[in-house]
Amino acid sequence: MRSHGDSSYLAVVPAYNESATVERVVRSIREHNPDFDVVVIDDGSTDDSGKRAEAAGAHVLRHPFNLGIGGAVQSGFVFAYDNGYDYMVQVDGDGQHDAREIDKLAAAMRSDPRLDMVCGSRFAEDVKYRAPISRRTGIHIFAFLLSYIVGQRVTDPTSGFRLYNRSAISVFARDYPHDYPEVEAVLMVHRHRLRMCEIPVRMFQRGGGVSSISSGKSIYYMVKVLLAIFVGLVRARPAVEPGDAAPVTASPGI
Repeated sequence: MRSHGDSSYLAVVPAYNESATVERVVRSIREHNPDFDVVVIDDGSTDDSGKRAEAAGAHVLRHPFNLGIGGAVQSGFVFAYDNGYDYMVQVDGDGQHDAREIDKLAAAMRSDPRLDMVCGSRFAEDVKYRAPISRRTGIHIFAFLLSYIVGQRVTDPTSGFRLYNRSAISVFARDYPHDYPEVEAVLMVHRHRLRMCEIPVRMFQRGGGVSSISSGKSIYYMVKVLLAIFVGLVRARPAVEPGDAAPVTASPGI
């Protein structure tokens, strides 16, 4: 898709049966962010999401079957890495993310070159986003735990509206959590000694399709993510930087 001299910015839109919204999402990104190439990851949709995305001008990668949000987003990371993009923004295909807010994410990263990931937060300020109480409760629990673990304030750990630089793209192209990955991705950023920040953004309610987290699944989701956090902490291995002691050393052979 990309050739030398083309855009170094990529927008990745994971979509699963989002025919009601994906065309509008792609057109909005292209209108408000003309420097961004757009790729839609059609994650095994049974509707015409892929065709609608192509009609709007996006490049489409099709999964033969549904891998879930983690698998779809990782395909975007691999595509961004293999094609040499320097920055990648993740935008949901259901219309919740406002493409006009991408500029805010990019401005935050430009203002601090040390940042590897910028997250759009619904809760960093009063931006009038109202989630169901069961979901808000889970988000606040995750936010409290992650803030303690990573040593900085985290307000919206389940937000999928994120901008990544080349370092973060490289990490997540190799390994990205599946199922409900956003919370674990914050842990990975911390584990790999990358830097992140949140900025307040405006988000909308879902414009179509069906959420993967229904009200009946909220408790299940909360428990599953909490377990993933604790398992991730147990399995966490610190990243090694120049000058650090090797985490494993070879013993002399015979």
